[in-house]
Amino acid sequence: MIKVGVVGTGFIGPVHVEALRRIGVKVKGVLGSSPEKSRQAAQNIGLERGYSSYAEMLSDPEVAVVHLTSPNRFHREQVLQALEAGKHVVCEKPLGMNTQETKELVAAAQQYPELVTAVNYNLRFYPLCLQAREMVRRGEIGEVFYVKGSYLQDWLLYPTDFNWRVLAEDGGELRAIGDIGTHWLDLVTFITGLEVEEVMADLYTVHPIRQRPPAGSVETFSGKKGSREAATEPVKITTEDYASVLLRFAGGKHGVLTVSQVTAGRKNRIEWEIAGSERALAWNGERPNELWIGERNAANRTLIRDPSLLEGEAAHYTSYPGGHNEGFPDTFKQLYRAVYADIKAGKPSKNPLYATFEDGHKELALCEAILESSKKGKWVKVRY
Repeated sequence: MIKVGVVGTGFIGPVHVEALRRIGVKVKGVLGSSPEKSRQAAQNIGLERGYSSYAEMLSDPEVAVVHLTSPNRFHREQVLQALEAGKHVVCEKPLGMNTQETKELVAAAQQYPELVTAVNYNLRFYPLCLQAREMVRRGEIGEVFYVKGSYLQDWLLYPTDFNWRVLAEDGGELRAIGDIGTHWLDLVTFITGLEVEEVMADLYTVHPIRQRPPAGSVETFSGKKGSREAATEPVKITTEDYASVLLRFAGGKHGVLTVSQVTAGRKNRIEWEIAGSERALAWNGERPNELWIGERNAANRTLIRDPSLLEGEAAHYTSYPGGHNEGFPDTFKQLYRAVYADIKAGKPSKNPLYATFEDGHKELALCEAILESSKKGKWVKVRY
Protein backbone atom coordinates (compact mmCIF):
# COMPACT_ATOMS: atom_id res chain seq x y z
CA MET A 1 0.00 0.00 0.00
CA ILE A 2 1.23 3.51 -0.89
CA LYS A 3 1.69 5.66 2.19
CA VAL A 4 2.12 9.43 2.34
CA GLY A 5 3.70 12.08 4.54
CA VAL A 6 2.24 15.59 4.49
CA VAL A 7 4.34 18.63 5.38
CA GLY A 8 2.26 21.55 6.70
CA THR A 9 -0.56 21.78 9.21
CA GLY A 10 -2.21 25.08 8.21
CA PHE A 11 -5.22 25.60 5.96
CA ILE A 12 -4.19 23.47 2.98
CA GLY A 13 -2.33 20.53 4.57
CA PRO A 14 -5.48 18.92 6.02
CA VAL A 15 -7.20 19.47 2.63
CA HIS A 16 -4.56 17.22 1.06
CA VAL A 17 -5.09 14.63 3.81
CA GLU A 18 -8.85 14.56 3.33
CA ALA A 19 -8.59 14.21 -0.46
CA LEU A 20 -6.06 11.40 -0.22
CA ARG A 21 -8.29 9.51 2.18
CA ARG A 22 -11.17 9.83 -0.26
CA ILE A 23 -9.23 7.97 -2.96
CA GLY A 24 -8.02 5.27 -0.57
CA VAL A 25 -4.44 6.51 -0.14
CA LYS A 26 -3.17 6.15 3.43
CA VAL A 27 -1.58 9.22 4.99
CA LYS A 28 0.80 7.93 7.64
CA GLY A 29 1.81 11.20 9.25
CA VAL A 30 2.19 14.94 9.19
CA LEU A 31 4.93 17.46 9.94
CA GLY A 32 4.29 20.88 11.44
CA SER A 33 6.60 23.75 12.32
CA SER A 34 7.42 22.10 15.65
CA PRO A 35 7.23 18.57 17.11
CA GLU A 36 4.33 19.68 19.28
CA LYS A 37 2.38 21.06 16.30
CA SER A 38 3.06 17.81 14.46
CA ARG A 39 1.72 15.71 17.31
CA GLN A 40 -1.31 17.94 17.78
CA ALA A 41 -2.16 17.94 14.08
CA ALA A 42 -1.79 14.16 13.85
CA GLN A 43 -4.16 13.79 16.78
CA ASN A 44 -6.68 16.29 15.38
CA ILE A 45 -6.94 14.62 11.97
CA GLY A 46 -6.47 11.04 13.11
CA LEU A 47 -3.03 10.19 11.74
CA GLU A 48 -0.59 7.60 13.01
CA ARG A 49 2.48 9.84 13.23
CA GLY A 50 3.36 13.42 14.04
CA TYR A 51 6.94 13.62 12.80
CA SER A 52 9.49 15.57 14.85
CA SER A 53 11.50 16.58 11.77
CA TYR A 54 11.53 16.41 7.97
CA ALA A 55 14.52 14.07 8.14
CA GLU A 56 12.47 11.69 10.27
CA MET A 57 9.66 11.70 7.70
CA LEU A 58 12.04 11.07 4.80
CA SER A 59 13.76 8.23 6.65
CA ASP A 60 10.45 6.41 7.16
CA PRO A 61 10.62 3.50 4.67
CA GLU A 62 6.81 3.27 4.53
CA VAL A 63 6.44 6.82 3.18
CA ALA A 64 6.63 6.69 -0.62
CA VAL A 65 5.15 10.13 -1.40
CA VAL A 66 5.64 13.54 0.19
CA HIS A 67 3.06 16.32 -0.09
CA LEU A 68 4.58 19.75 0.57
CA THR A 69 2.18 22.42 1.86
CA SER A 70 4.85 24.39 3.72
CA PRO A 71 5.65 28.10 3.23
CA ASN A 72 7.11 28.86 -0.19
CA ARG A 73 10.64 29.56 1.00
CA PHE A 74 11.04 25.91 2.08
CA HIS A 75 9.94 24.28 -1.18
CA ARG A 76 13.30 24.11 -2.97
CA GLU A 77 15.22 22.38 -0.20
CA GLN A 78 12.35 20.09 0.75
CA VAL A 79 11.81 18.96 -2.85
CA LEU A 80 15.52 18.25 -3.36
CA GLN A 81 15.72 16.23 -0.14
CA ALA A 82 12.59 14.25 -1.02
CA LEU A 83 13.92 13.34 -4.46
CA GLU A 84 17.25 12.29 -2.97
CA ALA A 85 15.34 10.06 -0.57
CA GLY A 86 13.51 8.45 -3.51
CA LYS A 87 10.09 9.92 -2.73
CA HIS A 88 7.46 11.04 -5.21
CA VAL A 89 6.62 14.74 -4.67
CA VAL A 90 3.40 16.76 -4.81
CA CYS A 91 4.33 20.38 -4.10
CA GLU A 92 1.97 23.26 -3.43
CA LYS A 93 2.38 26.26 -5.69
CA PRO A 94 4.53 28.16 -6.24
CA LEU A 95 7.16 25.49 -6.86
CA GLY A 96 9.93 27.85 -5.75
CA MET A 97 10.71 31.45 -4.88
CA ASN A 98 12.18 32.31 -8.32
CA THR A 99 13.08 30.74 -11.66
CA GLN A 100 16.61 30.01 -10.51
CA GLU A 101 15.12 27.63 -7.97
CA THR A 102 12.50 26.17 -10.30
CA LYS A 103 15.03 25.49 -13.07
CA GLU A 104 17.09 23.60 -10.51
CA LEU A 105 14.05 21.58 -9.42
CA VAL A 106 13.07 20.73 -13.01
CA ALA A 107 16.62 19.50 -13.64
CA ALA A 108 16.61 17.53 -10.38
CA ALA A 109 13.31 15.84 -11.27
CA GLN A 110 14.75 14.81 -14.63
CA GLN A 111 17.46 12.92 -12.76
CA TYR A 112 14.74 10.71 -11.25
CA PRO A 113 12.54 9.76 -14.23
CA GLU A 114 10.79 7.03 -12.22
CA LEU A 115 9.51 9.54 -9.67
CA VAL A 116 6.28 11.48 -10.17
CA THR A 117 6.73 15.21 -9.53
CA ALA A 118 3.61 17.37 -9.56
CA VAL A 119 2.60 20.92 -8.64
CA ASN A 120 -0.74 21.25 -6.88
CA TYR A 121 -2.71 23.29 -9.43
CA ASN A 122 -5.96 21.63 -8.40
CA LEU A 123 -8.33 23.99 -10.24
CA ARG A 124 -7.58 22.19 -13.52
CA PHE A 125 -9.75 19.38 -12.19
CA TYR A 126 -13.08 21.14 -11.97
CA PRO A 127 -15.06 18.95 -14.40
CA LEU A 128 -16.44 21.90 -16.37
CA CYS A 129 -12.94 23.33 -16.81
CA LEU A 130 -11.91 19.98 -18.29
CA GLN A 131 -15.05 20.13 -20.46
CA ALA A 132 -14.13 23.62 -21.66
CA ARG A 133 -10.65 22.36 -22.54
CA GLU A 134 -12.20 19.56 -24.57
CA MET A 135 -14.47 22.00 -26.41
CA VAL A 136 -11.67 24.46 -27.19
CA ARG A 137 -9.32 21.74 -28.40
CA ARG A 138 -12.02 20.22 -30.63
CA GLY A 139 -12.60 23.60 -32.27
CA GLU A 140 -16.15 24.02 -30.96
CA ILE A 141 -15.65 27.70 -30.11
CA GLY A 142 -13.63 28.40 -33.28
CA GLU A 143 -10.51 30.53 -33.19
CA VAL A 144 -9.77 31.99 -29.76
CA PHE A 145 -9.83 35.81 -29.95
CA TYR A 146 -9.09 36.75 -26.36
CA VAL A 147 -9.40 35.65 -22.73
CA LYS A 148 -10.44 37.77 -19.76
CA GLY A 149 -10.95 37.02 -16.11
CA SER A 150 -10.13 37.59 -12.49
CA TYR A 151 -9.41 35.99 -9.16
CA LEU A 152 -10.88 37.94 -6.25
CA GLN A 153 -10.82 37.37 -2.47
CA ASP A 154 -11.46 39.47 0.65
CA TRP A 155 -9.52 37.66 3.39
CA LEU A 156 -6.81 40.38 3.47
CA LEU A 157 -9.21 43.32 3.23
CA TYR A 158 -8.20 45.01 6.49
CA PRO A 159 -4.73 46.19 7.57
CA THR A 160 -5.22 44.02 10.67
CA ASP A 161 -5.42 40.89 8.46
CA PHE A 162 -2.03 39.20 8.60
CA ASN A 163 -0.50 35.96 7.36
CA TRP A 164 3.01 34.83 6.41
CA ARG A 165 1.98 35.12 2.75
CA VAL A 166 2.06 38.93 2.91
CA LEU A 167 5.81 38.91 3.65
CA ALA A 168 8.13 38.90 0.63
CA GLU A 169 10.79 36.93 2.49
CA ASP A 170 8.32 34.09 3.19
CA GLY A 171 6.12 34.02 0.10
CA GLY A 172 8.11 35.82 -2.59
CA GLU A 173 8.05 39.33 -4.04
CA LEU A 174 4.64 38.74 -5.64
CA ARG A 175 1.77 37.77 -3.37
CA ALA A 176 -1.68 38.17 -4.94
CA ILE A 177 -0.31 37.15 -8.34
CA GLY A 178 1.92 34.44 -6.88
CA ASP A 179 -0.72 33.05 -4.55
CA ILE A 180 -3.88 33.09 -6.68
CA GLY A 181 -3.03 34.79 -9.98
CA THR A 182 -0.87 31.83 -10.96
CA HIS A 183 -3.89 29.55 -10.46
CA TRP A 184 -5.78 31.60 -13.08
CA LEU A 185 -2.83 31.72 -15.47
CA ASP A 186 -2.24 27.97 -15.18
CA LEU A 187 -5.94 27.20 -15.64
CA VAL A 188 -6.45 29.43 -18.68
CA THR A 189 -3.33 28.24 -20.48
CA PHE A 190 -4.30 24.64 -19.65
CA ILE A 191 -7.77 25.11 -21.16
CA THR A 192 -6.76 27.08 -24.25
CA GLY A 193 -3.33 25.61 -24.97
CA LEU A 194 -2.03 29.18 -25.40
CA GLU A 195 1.31 30.34 -23.99
CA VAL A 196 1.87 33.86 -22.67
CA GLU A 197 4.65 35.68 -24.54
CA GLU A 198 4.47 39.22 -23.10
CA VAL A 199 2.90 40.96 -20.13
CA MET A 200 2.08 44.51 -19.04
CA ALA A 201 1.37 44.72 -15.32
CA ASP A 202 0.14 47.22 -12.73
CA LEU A 203 0.59 46.18 -9.09
CA TYR A 204 -0.85 48.00 -6.08
CA THR A 205 -0.20 47.54 -2.35
CA VAL A 206 -3.39 48.80 -0.73
CA HIS A 207 -2.02 48.39 2.81
CA PRO A 208 1.70 49.30 2.89
CA ILE A 209 1.56 48.78 6.67
CA ARG A 210 -0.15 45.77 8.23
CA GLN A 211 -0.52 44.86 11.90
CA ARG A 212 1.22 41.62 12.85
CA PRO A 213 -0.32 39.81 15.86
CA PRO A 214 1.81 38.40 18.69
CA ALA A 215 1.50 34.91 17.22
CA GLY A 216 3.32 36.17 14.11
CA SER A 217 0.79 34.84 11.59
CA VAL A 218 -2.90 34.01 11.32
CA GLU A 219 -3.97 30.85 9.52
CA THR A 220 -5.07 31.46 5.92
CA PHE A 221 -8.74 32.54 5.66
CA SER A 222 -9.19 32.54 9.46
CA GLY A 223 -8.90 36.29 10.11
CA LYS A 224 -12.66 36.69 10.56
CA LYS A 225 -12.78 34.20 13.41
CA GLY A 226 -12.90 35.66 16.90
CA SER A 227 -11.88 39.14 18.02
CA ARG A 228 -8.84 40.99 16.73
CA GLU A 229 -5.90 41.04 19.11
CA ALA A 230 -5.07 44.46 20.53
CA ALA A 231 -1.29 44.05 20.84
CA THR A 232 0.07 44.16 17.31
CA GLU A 233 3.26 45.22 15.60
CA PRO A 234 3.21 47.44 12.48
CA VAL A 235 5.05 45.77 9.59
CA LYS A 236 5.97 47.28 6.22
CA ILE A 237 4.44 45.35 3.32
CA THR A 238 5.86 45.38 -0.22
CA THR A 239 3.76 42.61 -1.77
CA GLU A 240 0.70 43.56 -3.82
CA ASP A 241 -2.93 43.37 -2.70
CA TYR A 242 -4.22 44.06 -6.23
CA ALA A 243 -2.93 43.55 -9.77
CA SER A 244 -4.05 44.02 -13.34
CA VAL A 245 -2.14 42.29 -16.12
CA LEU A 246 -2.48 42.61 -19.88
CA LEU A 247 -1.43 39.44 -21.69
CA ARG A 248 -0.16 38.73 -25.20
CA PHE A 249 -0.26 35.07 -26.11
CA ALA A 250 1.62 33.28 -28.88
CA GLY A 251 -0.17 33.61 -32.20
CA GLY A 252 -1.34 37.17 -31.55
CA LYS A 253 -4.07 36.33 -29.02
CA HIS A 254 -4.78 38.72 -26.15
CA GLY A 255 -5.99 38.59 -22.57
CA VAL A 256 -6.46 40.51 -19.34
CA LEU A 257 -6.37 39.38 -15.70
CA THR A 258 -7.38 41.19 -12.50
CA VAL A 259 -6.35 39.81 -9.12
CA SER A 260 -7.33 41.09 -5.67
CA GLN A 261 -7.26 39.90 -2.09
CA VAL A 262 -9.05 43.02 -0.82
CA THR A 263 -12.46 42.85 -2.58
CA ALA A 264 -15.18 42.73 0.06
CA GLY A 265 -17.66 39.90 -0.44
CA ARG A 266 -15.58 37.96 -2.93
CA LYS A 267 -14.57 34.97 -0.84
CA ASN A 268 -12.73 32.92 -3.44
CA ARG A 269 -14.05 33.89 -6.88
CA ILE A 270 -11.99 32.78 -9.86
CA GLU A 271 -13.60 33.42 -13.23
CA TRP A 272 -12.62 33.27 -16.87
CA GLU A 273 -14.27 34.00 -20.21
CA ILE A 274 -12.92 32.81 -23.56
CA ALA A 275 -14.16 34.60 -26.67
CA GLY A 276 -13.99 32.55 -29.87
CA SER A 277 -14.99 33.09 -33.49
CA GLU A 278 -17.93 30.69 -33.16
CA ARG A 279 -19.02 31.01 -29.54
CA ALA A 280 -17.80 32.01 -26.08
CA LEU A 281 -17.38 30.12 -22.82
CA ALA A 282 -17.47 31.45 -19.25
CA TRP A 283 -17.15 29.89 -15.79
CA ASN A 284 -16.59 30.98 -12.21
CA GLY A 285 -15.44 28.99 -9.20
CA GLU A 286 -18.22 30.17 -6.88
CA ARG A 287 -20.72 28.47 -9.24
CA PRO A 288 -18.45 25.64 -10.39
CA ASN A 289 -21.18 23.34 -11.65
CA GLU A 290 -22.29 25.73 -14.43
CA LEU A 291 -20.56 26.44 -17.76
CA TRP A 292 -22.01 29.35 -19.76
CA ILE A 293 -21.96 28.90 -23.54
CA GLY A 294 -22.51 32.12 -25.48
CA GLU A 295 -24.02 32.11 -28.98
CA ARG A 296 -24.40 34.79 -31.66
CA ASN A 297 -27.28 33.31 -33.66
CA ALA A 298 -28.95 31.08 -31.09
CA ALA A 299 -30.00 31.17 -27.47
CA ASN A 300 -27.19 31.14 -24.91
CA ARG A 301 -26.92 27.93 -22.89
CA THR A 302 -25.82 26.85 -19.43
CA LEU A 303 -24.32 23.39 -19.21
CA ILE A 304 -24.87 21.92 -15.73
CA ARG A 305 -22.20 19.48 -14.61
CA ASP A 306 -23.51 15.99 -15.31
CA PRO A 307 -21.19 13.12 -16.24
CA SER A 308 -23.73 11.86 -18.77
CA LEU A 309 -23.42 15.19 -20.64
CA LEU A 310 -19.65 15.62 -20.38
CA GLU A 311 -16.99 14.26 -22.69
CA GLY A 312 -13.54 12.73 -22.49
CA GLU A 313 -11.48 13.55 -19.41
CA ALA A 314 -14.28 15.75 -18.06
CA ALA A 315 -16.57 12.74 -17.70
CA HIS A 316 -13.77 10.63 -16.24
CA TYR A 317 -12.91 13.16 -13.53
CA THR A 318 -16.38 13.72 -12.10
CA SER A 319 -17.88 11.42 -9.50
CA TYR A 320 -21.50 12.35 -8.84
CA PRO A 321 -24.67 12.53 -10.97
CA GLY A 322 -26.05 15.79 -12.25
CA GLY A 323 -27.59 17.94 -9.51
CA HIS A 324 -25.17 16.55 -6.91
CA ASN A 325 -22.72 19.40 -6.78
CA GLU A 326 -18.95 18.98 -6.76
CA GLY A 327 -16.68 21.76 -5.52
CA PHE A 328 -13.27 22.80 -4.24
CA PRO A 329 -12.43 19.70 -2.13
CA ASP A 330 -13.36 17.46 -5.07
CA THR A 331 -10.72 19.08 -7.29
CA PHE A 332 -8.01 17.79 -4.95
CA LYS A 333 -9.51 14.31 -5.04
CA GLN A 334 -9.62 14.27 -8.84
CA LEU A 335 -6.10 15.72 -9.13
CA TYR A 336 -4.76 12.99 -6.88
CA ARG A 337 -6.57 10.33 -8.88
CA ALA A 338 -4.44 11.39 -11.84
CA VAL A 339 -1.22 11.72 -9.83
CA TYR A 340 -1.57 8.41 -8.03
CA ALA A 341 -2.49 6.55 -11.22
CA ASP A 342 1.02 7.45 -12.43
CA ILE A 343 2.59 6.59 -9.09
CA LYS A 344 0.97 3.15 -9.19
CA ALA A 345 2.11 2.74 -12.82
CA GLY A 346 5.68 3.34 -11.66
CA LYS A 347 6.44 6.46 -13.70
CA PRO A 348 4.94 9.76 -14.94
CA SER A 349 2.69 9.54 -17.99
CA LYS A 350 3.81 11.28 -21.17
CA ASN A 351 1.32 14.16 -21.14
CA PRO A 352 -0.30 14.20 -17.69
CA LEU A 353 -3.34 16.35 -16.94
CA TYR A 354 -1.79 17.43 -13.64
CA ALA A 355 0.76 20.25 -13.55
CA THR A 356 4.38 19.11 -13.74
CA PHE A 357 7.50 20.81 -12.42
CA GLU A 358 7.92 22.27 -15.92
CA ASP A 359 4.48 23.90 -15.53
CA GLY A 360 5.50 25.16 -12.10
CA HIS A 361 8.62 26.73 -13.60
CA LYS A 362 6.55 28.49 -16.28
CA GLU A 363 4.38 30.12 -13.61
CA LEU A 364 7.47 31.54 -11.87
CA ALA A 365 8.73 32.86 -15.21
CA LEU A 366 5.38 34.61 -15.65
CA CYS A 367 5.61 36.03 -12.13
CA GLU A 368 9.07 37.46 -12.75
CA ALA A 369 7.96 39.06 -16.03
CA ILE A 370 4.91 40.57 -14.30
CA LEU A 371 7.06 41.99 -11.51
CA GLU A 372 9.58 43.44 -13.98
CA SER A 373 6.80 44.96 -16.07
CA SER A 374 5.27 46.64 -13.04
CA LYS A 375 8.61 48.13 -12.02
CA LYS A 376 9.50 49.34 -15.54
CA GLY A 377 6.02 50.34 -16.65
CA LYS A 378 6.28 48.61 -20.02
CA TRP A 379 5.65 45.35 -21.86
CA VAL A 380 8.07 42.59 -20.88
CA LYS A 381 8.72 39.30 -22.66
CA VAL A 382 8.38 36.15 -20.58
CA ARG A 383 11.71 34.32 -20.36
CA TYR A 384 10.86 30.66 -19.90
